[in-house]
Amino acid sequence: MSDRTFMRSGLIGLFLLGTFGLTACDSETGDTVAVIPPAHNVATPVESGQAIAREDQKQPRLESLDALDDQPLPRRQLDIQSWQTEGGARVLFVEARELPMFDLRLTFAAGSSQDGDTPGLAMLTNAMLDEGIEGKDVTAIAEGFENLGAEFGNGSYRDMAIASLRSLSAADKREPALQLFSQVVGQPSFPEDSLQRIKNQLLTGFEFQKQNPGKLASLELFKQLYQEHPYAHPSEGTPASIPGIDAAHVRDFHARAYAAGNVVIALVGDLSRSEAEMIAEQVSAALPQGTALPPPDEPSRTSATHEHIDYPSNQTHLLLAQLGIPRGHPDYAALYLGNQILGGGGFGTRLMEEVREKRGLTYGVYSGFSPMQTNGPFMINLQTRADMAEGTLELVQQLVGEFLDKGPTEAELERAKRQTAGSFPLSTASNADIVGQLGSIGFYNLPLSYLEDFMQQVQALSVEDVRAAMNRHLDADGFVIVTAGPEVEQKPLPPPSDKHLEQPSSVPEH
Repeated sequence: MSDRTFMRSGLIGLFLLGTFGLTACDSETGDTVAVIPPAHNVATPVESGQAIAREDQKQPRLESLDALDDQPLPRRQLDIQSWQTEGGARVLFVEARELPMFDLRLTFAAGSSQDGDTPGLAMLTNAMLDEGIEGKDVTAIAEGFENLGAEFGNGSYRDMAIASLRSLSAADKREPALQLFSQVVGQPSFPEDSLQRIKNQLLTGFEFQKQNPGKLASLELFKQLYQEHPYAHPSEGTPASIPGIDAAHVRDFHARAYAAGNVVIALVGDLSRSEAEMIAEQVSAALPQGTALPPPDEPSRTSATHEHIDYPSNQTHLLLAQLGIPRGHPDYAALYLGNQILGGGGFGTRLMEEVREKRGLTYGVYSGFSPMQTNGPFMINLQTRADMAEGTLELVQQLVGEFLDKGPTEAELERAKRQTAGSFPLSTASNADIVGQLGSIGFYNLPLSYLEDFMQQVQALSVEDVRAAMNRHLDADGFVIVTAGPEVEQKPLPPPSDKHLEQPSSVPEH
């Protein structure tokens, strides 16, 4: 089996790569430290030279950074149009004529929260989409997209599963690419040999997980935080569940979860409204016909706990979590801004300043809310020296408690607002970015004006607004904690230094 075949599915490739790094939560969860819910972008090919030339003709070159002064970057104005197909799919469309291309993304309520008693079923179904259709095997499908200059992408997460297409918009390329895409997503054949190969890849990944204390801690954290809730089990399934999944299970899941009434269709690019309507109807009609699946129930609150995984290494992984909010919650803007100050904004945050810069205890410490269909997690994660793990954990909890007690300073709040306003244009900088935003808006049933609404809400927030929102949803003593590392004698933490401590040049091995 070639390397290309083994890693052809971005879904499986990401899972295997994820076993070597801390993957405390799915990239789906709209999850995250972006201004807007992460858009689950799949890799896209570089635009053709012709397309880039067309864009250059429209954009004046920037000759001096002085011209920027203190002015914010210009925002891309989006005219979002929305309608519903005959099959019940919700469509969101933005016309963008700058490049002779279009991006199409289908977002299904078909993530692992719909697995039921068979963890991994949603991921396997999504991974099998482009493994075969009538008359074409996996290689012929890949060559079909490649010969048309098109790209297919897919992925499966806790809430959602996606399938995407990027293609040239000229009819002679667009129409055959859409026909192939509609067959792949709507009528996959789920060949037995491909199913067994992907199951073997997942089982291999589970073996790699045993060598990654960060991944082991992440799995245990979701188990402790969500207990019997569907979010508790990993999206990729388990070593016990994967072997028993057969083609009949996958076909049944596809028929239910990939139905036209269970999808949001996002379209951006060089298309008219009438062309977008024809594309949406074509794709919707190719899918199984059915209604939307219900979202998962609200999870129960979990008492504070601390679980430790004994693992031989020089470092200890520290993961702390509490239940956060569902997507669309009215406190989202305040929580986003508060978290940017606490630990989500990289260097300059409270956690990074106190834990890394003043004490040199870690290479990085990060926090984030991951809103989903129901209450996603608020998480803090870091690695530190094993012999200072207990003191570092106490310090992190102390810093959270101080932040909840007093809130941010006016200076921190204004800086976070400026950073948010400055980064906001990047959320719609490309068609791929926009199609991801449309998918999230449609999937989480947000208003079409959501992007502008969010920025207005952020800029109107006060210190007390942020402090009150953080206290409504977080408790300094309410964390579910999982640590992974060796059992060693603990040392006291070094005192904080006014000078930023110099960090080692490389990350230590476990």
